Amino acid sequence: MGIHTRRDCGVGPEHICKQPNQAMGKIRIGTCSWTDPSLIRAGTFYPPAAGTAEARLAYYSSQFDIVEVDSSYYSMPSRRNSTLWVERTPEDFLFDVKAFRLFTQHPTQPQAIPADIRGALPQSLRTRERFYYRDLPDELLQQLWARFEDALLPLDSAGKLGIVLFQFPPWFRPGVPQMDHILACKEQLVSHQLAVEFRNNLWLSERNRETTLSFLREHGLAFVCVDEPQGFQSSVPPLAVTTADVGIVRFHGRKAETWEKKNVSPTERFDYYYSDGELSPWAGRIRDCAAGVSDVHVLFNTNNGDQGVVNARLMARLL
Repeated sequence: MGIHTRRDCGVGPEHICKQPNQAMGKIRIGTCSWTDPSLIRAGTFYPPAAGTAEARLAYYSSQFDIVEVDSSYYSMPSRRNSTLWVERTPEDFLFDVKAFRLFTQHPTQPQAIPADIRGALPQSLRTRERFYYRDLPDELLQQLWARFEDALLPLDSAGKLGIVLFQFPPWFRPGVPQMDHILACKEQLVSHQLAVEFRNNLWLSERNRETTLSFLREHGLAFVCVDEPQGFQSSVPPLAVTTADVGIVRFHGRKAETWEKKNVSPTERFDYYYSDGELSPWAGRIRDCAAGVSDVHVLFNTNNGDQGVVNARLMARLL
């Protein structure tokens, strides 16, 4: 994939990405997962006839033109599933794929590693409840990267792979080692478009903002714009910025009381219906950010029942 970088267009939601005399990119709207159990249980999106995995994906892709694969964060994706996804979706449909949690320096349980690779773990790691990227031998890390890349191949070959999302944890703070790790991830997936979402507000502080955005822009990495509760160390400002040939906007809801609460499920953390008034300003920013890029991916991570599809449809109406 060729990457054409461009300057960012401002430092906050009031500074939008419009640039004159540039073609408009395609704005794609969807949700983060189409298989969430609470969405299926809600019974308000999928028709009764969509009772199988194949039927649900076929119906989802008749309503939206993009989806984020969230399951790949929790366990390694497979080539078989990617092949089925290709077969069950229209030609112009895209999948954004979330990077496996180990790659983004999140704690990972041994059970999340493919069985054959897990069997090769050093004995000291097999007995641990969790481990980190730094703990694994390089040989096993390379096997995991190769397995992940292999799973992306059917999507990429069919032209249905959007971006690979690297969402880093709150303890991933600005610094040279962290930037080196991001570049190492890019080297492992050099033929794919990577997108970076930060969960530590120091990356976008007044002191570090330009350095962060310049780094992403220089290396063709897409900055992930977010809408999320503000005022926490793990929340970053809602900047409307593009740093690569694709723009990414993810909506996490604004439920502040559960944002950093311990031991809550994703359904509780991202439990939110947006209002017209909350999304209307974003509609303008998204439209203007589409100037001069090939695509803008707009994904809703609100996932209690039908919140994702309701919010996505509201954004589509506003646009």
